Amino acid sequence: MDRREFLQVLAFGISSGVFRNTRANDPYDLPRFGNVHLLHFTDCHAQLLPCYFREPDTNLGVGAAAGQPPHLTGEALLKHFRIKPGSSDAHAFTCLDFTHAARVYGKVGGFAHLATLIKRLKAGRPGALLLDGGDIWQGSATALWTRGEDMMAASRLLGVDLMTGHWDFTLGAERVLRYSKQQGNFIAQNVLTNDFEDAVFPAYAMREMNGVPVAIIGQAYPYTPIANPRYYVPDWSFGIRETRLQQIVDEARAKGAQAVALLSHNGMDIDLKLAGRVRGIDAILGGHTHDGVPAPTIVANAGGRTLVTNAGSNGKFLAVLDLDVRNRRVQGFKYRLLPVFSNLLQPDRDMEALVARVREPYKEKLEEKIAVSEALLYRRGNFNGSFDQLILDALMEVKGAEIAFSPGFRWGTTLLPGQAITRERLMDQTAIAYPMTTLTAMSGATIKAVLEDICDNLFNPDPYLQQGGDMVRVGGMTYACDIRATIGSRISAMSLNGKPIEADKTYKVAGWASVSEEARDAGGTPIWDIVEPYLRSRRIIKPPKLNLPRLM
Repeated sequence: MDRREFLQVLAFGISSGVFRNTRANDPYDLPRFGNVHLLHFTDCHAQLLPCYFREPDTNLGVGAAAGQPPHLTGEALLKHFRIKPGSSDAHAFTCLDFTHAARVYGKVGGFAHLATLIKRLKAGRPGALLLDGGDIWQGSATALWTRGEDMMAASRLLGVDLMTGHWDFTLGAERVLRYSKQQGNFIAQNVLTNDFEDAVFPAYAMREMNGVPVAIIGQAYPYTPIANPRYYVPDWSFGIRETRLQQIVDEARAKGAQAVALLSHNGMDIDLKLAGRVRGIDAILGGHTHDGVPAPTIVANAGGRTLVTNAGSNGKFLAVLDLDVRNRRVQGFKYRLLPVFSNLLQPDRDMEALVARVREPYKEKLEEKIAVSEALLYRRGNFNGSFDQLILDALMEVKGAEIAFSPGFRWGTTLLPGQAITRERLMDQTAIAYPMTTLTAMSGATIKAVLEDICDNLFNPDPYLQQGGDMVRVGGMTYACDIRATIGSRISAMSLNGKPIEADKTYKVAGWASVSEEARDAGGTPIWDIVEPYLRSRRIIKPPKLNLPRLM
């Protein structure tokens, strides 16, 4: 986009009232507030270029979390946060009228555009820190093929001051340690060695900003060896480690920290519980669950109050937290979660050149067209997404399975109707280090046990027992789900081709992304080599019929 086109888009947004009323009618002109400034992005999943990303239509909470942030979507979210329907924010934070709105507002994110915004905000905020909540080294074809080297270079140029991680650990312990030493900015209080419980990474970092000592504590994803293969980090243990966190907070305060922030990859529900139990944290800058939450939730605890935030995914948002710290404590704050509309931000030339350079060896391969979609293809949603459905359909056809399971990952870009499905877009949905597909004989009883276990990971009423992500996507069979029930009683009415699934009968079930060593050693066909020929054979992809459970 040239300068003229940029001004035309900006003028349209202002004249039509679709951009928020900020100073000088510029959506990115935020007046400085206070003396401590934290910029935060998370879960970019290696998306270097602008993309489309549809927010979920379903994000159910259980117990006290039902109907509360982050479990709000669509019109309920707009009403709760008083966002004008049809506005740019309505598009950024919801999936309402997504295809039309995406054509109006364009793509989001992109490291060159993010770099421009960060430089602009830092220019008016002396000493501002840029914090990355993790999941930066995984999620794209180039990140997979370069083993994160492309994102390491982009992160350095972007100026990330501190980061923590989750999917990043699937590069393997040795590489993560090497990268963390090269960068010198990886923090995680909750990753210890198995043998002597020594800290693997620094727990926190102290920085002085405008005369104010600030502590940033790192919190990596606590269930990494469960959600991902343990064999990548065999000698490390993870966990929430609430008691240790309190000790770290107290230590940082004793060393003079007047403001303390937790850079967290717990997921927002865990962070909300944690905020009520650990005193002395002023703000939790959260990630993992990909919740784009426009305003913080304020949680009371024994030490006062803690702001809990979550900053979305895919480079779509940049959070700006300004704190007014006086008399050794936070007196006030201002927070904005800014959508990064690439049409409104000139790309940073240095970052644009770096992105082009790291992509160049793979450009032809990335841009090869596999098929064209007539449907809106997306992933997010508690129970299924249209791109997930394509993966399920491909698994069943190619593997000759009656039933298919596909992980409820929350990363993966969106394609608008009429767009080409290139190899890059396919890899956006599948680029993991353990892509092996499987075909397994499962009894009906085992199928139910698998669904019950995964459902409990998502809908357990205790946030500390939730593991994030969405429900496994299911192809072929149908079932009913009661998210309010207890484990063992949530899944019912399982059927295949109109007949009840029998507990002692065996069924052929296809899947991928197994975390077991057995699946790794078996060396099944990578999922992209299953889905690509399936798409090529059709050329034109019709809107898939989503297989969704009946909610009770």
